[in-house]
Amino acid sequence: MTEPTRNKIFKALTIAGSDSGGGAGIQADLKTFQELGVYGMSALTAVTAQNTLGVQGVYPLEADAVTAQLDSIGTDLTPDAVKTGMLFSSGLILAVAEKVSQYGWDHLVVDPVMVAKGGSPLLQQEAVQALIRYLLPLALAVTPNIPEAEILSGMKISGMADRETAARLIHAMGPRYVVLKGGHVDEDSPMVTDLVFDGEKFTYWESPRVATQHTHGTGCTYSAALTAELAQHKTVPEAIQTAKAFIHAAIEDGLNIGSGHGPTNHFAYQNRMRGRR
Repeated sequence: MTEPTRNKIFKALTIAGSDSGGGAGIQADLKTFQELGVYGMSALTAVTAQNTLGVQGVYPLEADAVTAQLDSIGTDLTPDAVKTGMLFSSGLILAVAEKVSQYGWDHLVVDPVMVAKGGSPLLQQEAVQALIRYLLPLALAVTPNIPEAEILSGMKISGMADRETAARLIHAMGPRYVVLKGGHVDEDSPMVTDLVFDGEKFTYWESPRVATQHTHGTGCTYSAALTAELAQHKTVPEAIQTAKAFIHAAIEDGLNIGSGHGPTNHFAYQNRMRGRR
C-alpha cells in the first residue's frame, strides 16, 4: 500500500530517549518538527528521569522494543528524514543501524548524544565504537559538539586547525557531512563558529553568542531542525541555515524556567517569523 501523494505531508522520525523535563530528547525533537511544519514520529530508546538540575535516572529499552517501533513506522509511515539522539548501548545502535539500512532511510542525521548538560553519561563507553562502525557510515550528516568530536576523533581539540583535522577524521568514518558545533569553545568570544565539512571544503557558520545558562537540549533541537528541513527536501546547506536560525532564536528568547540548565524556547523561531518577538 502506498500513501496518497495529494497534499504531501512531510514526515520526520526521531529515534531517541525521553526527557521528563521536556527540554531535550524526543520531546525537544517533536516540538521542533511541529514548529517547522513537519509531522513528527518517535521511536523511544530509553526513559530518563531528569530536570534542569541533572539526570536522576536512565532506563534503556530492550533492543527488541526499539526494533518493533521502527518496524511499525517503516511498514506504514515512511519518514522523509530520520534523526538519532540518545542510543545508550551498542545493542541499541546495532538494532537502529539494521533498520535504517533495511528501510533505506538515507536522510539520516546522527546526533551523537554522549553526555548530558550536567555531566551524566548517556552513551556507554563500549557503544562509541559501534556508533562509529555501524551508524556513521549510514549518516547524511553527523552533528557533534566539541567534546563529542574529541571522543569520535580520538584527539584533543583546541584551535580551528584541530577542528578541521577532527572533521576530516570523522568524515572518513562515513557521514557525508560533518557539522562540528562550536558552542563549547572560545566561551569568551562574542561569536560561535560551527564548522561544516563535506569531504572537499570547509564552511564556517557564525552566530552571536548568547550569555545564558538555559541551553539544555540545544544539540537535540539543532539536529531536529536540521532533520525537519531535510524532510522537506532542503539541501544540507539550506537546512543548516534554518537550523542555525532556529536554535539561535530558541536560546536568545529563553523561557528562563527551572533552577539549573533550563530548556530553550521552541516557540521563538516562529514567533519571530510572525513578528511576535
